[in-house]
This record gives sequence, C-alpha cells and structure tokens, in this order.
Amino acid sequence: MAAFEYVALDAKGKQKKGVLEGDTARQIRQQLREKQLTPLDVNHIGDAHRKKDKGGSFFGPKISVSDLALVTRQLATLVRAALPIEESLKAVAEQTDKAKVKTIMLGVRAKVMEGHSLADGLSEFPSVFNELYRSMVAAGERAGHLDKVLNRLADYTERRQKISTKVSAAMVYPIVLILVAVGVVAGLMVFAVPKVVEQFQHMGEELPTITKVLIGLSDFTISYGIYVLIAAVLLMFGFKVWLRKDENRLRWHATILKIPVIGRLSKNLNTAQFASTMNILHSSGVPLLEAMNIGGKVLSNLKMRKAINEAAVKVREGGSLKMALQQTGEFPPMMIHMIGSGEASGELEHMLEQVSENQETLFENSIDVALNIMGPLIILALGGMVMFIVAAMMLPIFEMTNSITS
Repeated sequence: MAAFEYVALDAKGKQKKGVLEGDTARQIRQQLREKQLTPLDVNHIGDAHRKKDKGGSFFGPKISVSDLALVTRQLATLVRAALPIEESLKAVAEQTDKAKVKTIMLGVRAKVMEGHSLADGLSEFPSVFNELYRSMVAAGERAGHLDKVLNRLADYTERRQKISTKVSAAMVYPIVLILVAVGVVAGLMVFAVPKVVEQFQHMGEELPTITKVLIGLSDFTISYGIYVLIAAVLLMFGFKVWLRKDENRLRWHATILKIPVIGRLSKNLNTAQFASTMNILHSSGVPLLEAMNIGGKVLSNLKMRKAINEAAVKVREGGSLKMALQQTGEFPPMMIHMIGSGEASGELEHMLEQVSENQETLFENSIDVALNIMGPLIILALGGMVMFIVAAMMLPIFEMTNSITS
C-alpha cells in the first residue's frame, strides 16, 4: 500500500489537500469520490518529492529541526516498544497535526511496506533526512539497536539546533548594533549638522578644523551617500556571485580562519561539528572512514572540509586518525592527543564523546567571549562618533561665547 498526496474540491467548491493510502491513484480517486470530494490531482508521494529533490535539497520538502527531533524521539520510543517499523511510522503520522510531517512519514512508510529498509525509505526525502541521518539509521538496522540510534539522533539534532541558535544570536547582536550606529551617524550628518552649519556660516567666523572636517563629511554624505549605498549593495551582490565558484569560496573560507576572533570562532564551530558528528556516527557502528567522509560534509568551512578529506585519504592508506588529523594543522592539539589516547587504549568511542563535549563547551565559551568583546567595542565606536559630531558642533559656539565675554 502506497501513500498519495491529493488536491480535491468539496461540495462548496473549497480546495482541500491531504494524504491517503491506497494501492493505485485510481483507488485514491475512488476514495475521494466516496467522501463527496472531486479529485483534481493525485500523486504518489515518493514520485512527487523525487521531482522536487532533483534540483537539490533546497527545493525539497523541509521540516523544522525541532519537528525532526520530536519525530525521531517518537520513533525511538515506539521501536523500543517492539512495534513494527511500518506501524511506528503510521502512529507518528497520526500523532502529528502538521500536514508536511504527516506526508513525509506516510511516504517513508509506503517505501517500507514495499519491502525496503527504513534507511531506504528515508532516502526518498534527502532534504529532510541528510546523509548522516540515513547512515546512522542504516547502521542501527544492521546492528539491531535502532531505538538507541534514533535516541542519539534526536539528542544530536537538538544539540545542533542549540549551536545554530547560539551562532545566530552571536551574529544578530553586533549586526543590529552596527546598523543602529550607521543609522544614527547618517541621520545626524544629513539632518542635524546642515542646520547647525547654516548658523555658523551666517556668523562669518573662522571655524575650527574639527568643524570643517564634519562639514566636509556631511556634504559628502548628502551628495554621495545614496551612491555609496548603491555601490555597497552592488559590491555585496558581486561578492555573492564570486563565491559561487568552489575555488573562490575555498579561498574566502581559508581567509576567514586567519581573521582574529572570527577565525577562532569559525574553527571552534567546525571542530565542534566534526567531533560531535564523529562521536554519534562511530558510537552507532558506522565504519571510521565512512564516518569521516560524512563528518566532513557537515562542516560549513570548505578549508576545514578539505582538511578532513585529506585526513580520510591518509587513514585509508593505513595511517592512524591522530596522525592524519595532526598533519592537516587545522585541529587543536588537545583534541588530537585525546583521539590518540583513545586509539591506543581501544576506547576511541569514549574519547570521541569527551572530545565532542569539550569542543562544544569551547565553542560556547568562544561565543560568549566574542559577544563580551564586540558589544562594548561597537558601543564605544558609536559613542566616539557621536562625541566627535557633538564636539565639532559645540566648539564654534564655545569660541564665539569666549570672544563675546572677552
């Protein structure tokens, strides 16, 4: 029995969408007519979403990270209770009140009922279940402890969401401060400064150098500010186009790693991602080389990803994981020594878990330090610019007052 998406009209002419299970599209249309609905479109879920995913996972169906974690944990609970996979998928689909999640669950269930494994069913929706997710499920099915693997996946998904939220918060705060600073300064330059300058010009007095500089900046902002803004937008657009080429993006990502503060944050983020991915894959029974290949793909920095690929080649040739990572020069010594200790003692799985926790803690601390530094610096810069404008406007007034009193 397969799952089909349908679009139909009710007796009032209102369009309805949903999912029904049946053997053929013709049977689905018959079910709709029995419900007093006029079928407009009926598509097999797998075929419909394969077409969307041909253009890449960007165009495929997506669900939120929290929904994915919830679905994964529900599946783990049902599998642990010894329910068959197809029944577990059906129960999760019935439990959710979100149409997209229900569609995906029934689509996976239809594939499983055709005799395929759960991992094969998940591969029908690569935009929802990435390679890491599918590889772990396949390993869990082979080893016979799918419920434990699904629980680990739910924990991993929630941790990744936590890190992603932390990164977003770290980016939003300084960006908002910078935009406010630019807006305040631009507003003063365009509206406040010209009115004050007009009064100075009527006095016919020699203006201080700082005031002349301010007048020049104000005139430039009024005359060319819009052009500067357009040029900045075009420059950003051109930069995005330039980054579409892999070699350019690789060069840019290598440059990011060399920038003070930002480079350390990027390296800590990617190291934490790799460590946590390796930990969950290796503990779920995925072979080391396959875990390294998948772990490299989750990294956002191409330079770090290239380093992982080079390390995987050395491991494939018979080298140890410690030496392979050490030769890349991209990973912290503490992480490398802990992995080496795990390899030597035969407790690599335990050490990878420790490394994962350490790197995530280090990344969170790095974010906190960066925010504590960048926030005050931006506020100081804004205060400095405002103080410069106020001083440039007030200094001629003080000089005029002194000349009158003397």
